[in-house]
Amino acid sequence: MSQSRIPSFYKFSVANRLRVLLERDVIDQAEYDMLIDGTHMLDADQADRLIENVISVFGLPMGLGLNFQVNERDYLVPMVVEEPSIIAAVSSAAKLVRSTGGFTSTAERPLLIGQIQVVNVPHAAHARQALLQHSEEILNLANSLHPNMVARGGGAREIEVHTHGATAAHGDMLVVHLLVDTRDAMGANLVNTMCEGAAPLVEKISGGRVFLRILSNLTDRALVRSKAVIPVDRLAAGDYSGAEVRDGIILANEFAERDPYRATTHNKGIMNGIDAVAIATGNDWRAIEAAAHAYAARTGRYSSLTRWCANDAGDLVGELEIPLKVGTVGGQVESNQAVRIAHRVLGVKSAPELAEVMGAVGLAQNFAAIKALSTHGIQRGHMTLHARSVAMAAGASEASFDDVVDRLVAGGDIKVWKAREIIADLEDNQRSQAAGRSDRQEVIEHADAAGDIGYGKIILLGEHSVVYGRHAIAAPIPLHIRAEVKPQPEHTDLMIPRWGVEMRLSEPERSVSSLHASITLIAERLDLADRGMRIDVFPHIPRANGLGASAALAVAVIRAMARCFEVDISEREISNLAFDCEKIAHGTPSGIDNTLATFGRPILFRKENALARAEIRDLSTPAPIPVVIGLSGVATLTMQTVGSVRAAWEKNPARYESIFSQIDALALAGADALKKGDIAELGELMNIDHGLLNALQVSSREIEELVEIARQNGALGAKLTGGGGGGAMIAIAEPERTQPIASAMRSAGYNTFITEIR
Repeated sequence: MSQSRIPSFYKFSVANRLRVLLERDVIDQAEYDMLIDGTHMLDADQADRLIENVISVFGLPMGLGLNFQVNERDYLVPMVVEEPSIIAAVSSAAKLVRSTGGFTSTAERPLLIGQIQVVNVPHAAHARQALLQHSEEILNLANSLHPNMVARGGGAREIEVHTHGATAAHGDMLVVHLLVDTRDAMGANLVNTMCEGAAPLVEKISGGRVFLRILSNLTDRALVRSKAVIPVDRLAAGDYSGAEVRDGIILANEFAERDPYRATTHNKGIMNGIDAVAIATGNDWRAIEAAAHAYAARTGRYSSLTRWCANDAGDLVGELEIPLKVGTVGGQVESNQAVRIAHRVLGVKSAPELAEVMGAVGLAQNFAAIKALSTHGIQRGHMTLHARSVAMAAGASEASFDDVVDRLVAGGDIKVWKAREIIADLEDNQRSQAAGRSDRQEVIEHADAAGDIGYGKIILLGEHSVVYGRHAIAAPIPLHIRAEVKPQPEHTDLMIPRWGVEMRLSEPERSVSSLHASITLIAERLDLADRGMRIDVFPHIPRANGLGASAALAVAVIRAMARCFEVDISEREISNLAFDCEKIAHGTPSGIDNTLATFGRPILFRKENALARAEIRDLSTPAPIPVVIGLSGVATLTMQTVGSVRAAWEKNPARYESIFSQIDALALAGADALKKGDIAELGELMNIDHGLLNALQVSSREIEELVEIARQNGALGAKLTGGGGGGAMIAIAEPERTQPIASAMRSAGYNTFITEIR
């Protein structure tokens, strides 16, 4: 089974997600083709053979719960659900739990109970004794009705007899429970048949009259127990310490244990996860729901299905006990292609294994919900996901979708009419810019307000040595950060919904962040420190990946502030001010990031001794050079890697100056190769440069894996880009090799995209 960790899976397009599953052999080519063209779905004619009065087929989204490790095995979990945030929540919780050893789940031998109601019993106690004495005969009769099930190791196992006293009009009543092992089948029809067949014998033995003969959905003989142990230091969230989060979760669970009104919502959250898996795998989610809620009230008072506590080491321990009678074979699985694909993706071998996974999903969903409730509140995440639904309903295009979502969240008015207003505004901006679009603007895809963006970047050659006055080659990428500024009566508020940032600059932080300090500096330099404003930032560059996000953000905010308050500022002044912001973020920046963020064109760059001054030469190439960018999934702080290199340089300046000079020579040679369009030469220079950067100890395991994947799949050159320590890498190749390289990276679990140097 392929690993369940697929970093940045949510950022992929649907087609690319399916491609990753195909490349990992989670699905086969035929299933991939069906999922791509939609032929896995039931059509109306097929549906008409399943239920009555069919008029159409109703669709629901199917996604994957990621990161699950249950009983030391990885699972990709198909989930069918319409409510936003559920899949994201369980995936996030599962990622945390897998880092601490994963979930443990145990499923009892799953028995389904069939009930035979007997009324008008002359003497209930005598009848009960007689039925128990003839239990072997009753079981043999029941099993004779399903010999194939018995041959597979299942069948009726035992009987129980429960007396219920006198009825209003039909004398004493007792109920015979037929306990049946249905193996991997859900077993409802099988048990009903056994009850029907055994009824005459039960009637004869008891002397009463059999009335109802039907299964029970209270499947308390098919219990699943799931558990997770999370060290307290893994629980810290924002301003909340790990101990505060742990204690908050425990307190929230105690609320659900004691209050049925809270317990109902608490348990509904558990079922959000379990039901979604049940639907995807063709199981009767209504029966599962009924059993869960009945079990929650088994003591006579409805209560929580989970228990959260601290162990002796102070770790958070979560446990879920729930009845789960599910099936992996039968008509639903065989008749519905979508269900069959879901089972293939999940890869369980038996019904108990499926139940164990579902128990882990329920516990993960519960953890995610009460962690959010007891810290920042659950609404923040819901707003973004709700905004995605609204943007879709309003008809947002793929190009504008993320911007529409960001603006909806930033404005707080998440309505379809508002989304349509935003779409219209974006389209107006695009039309007004189309006629006079510059070459620099063409580099950026979907830039809606070009004056208020900062450009992302890659460094082809020259990382780290550029800090010491050597040359480097950098180029823009089709990712940017856009900012909007609007005046308000007082306070400066910074909103970056995609990064979870909501900041009022007038309010002191526990420790002032570089973001807080940078925005404050920009306002002061533009003489706007006493002006109230709201700053909305819409990032399209992954944070802390060495792609210039901090410089792009600074440039975008500078431009947006200047535009809003009509401050006259030149491009060079924007770059210089962004450089000062980079010093806050990174300590000793080279100046290359702010230069690219401002000017957005390929350059040969060398820092001069004077503050913020640099030698900059524009570069061009005869034909576009394809570049694959791979993201390691490991956030990196440039300040740390620059600092570690500086510490090594200070210990042995001569040795490191020699390395910097070698990298400098590669950059100068690279500029000539770029000018000639000689990508083979450029690739060789990149490979050598990566070796030198590795010698500086700024690479990482993930980067090395990505570089190796790129080279094995036809890259002419591959290396880290940016500060290193994680972040991103780049590879250049002939155009026909870029897709195979990107596919191989995605198959290994990394996010990637393809761009060009022009």
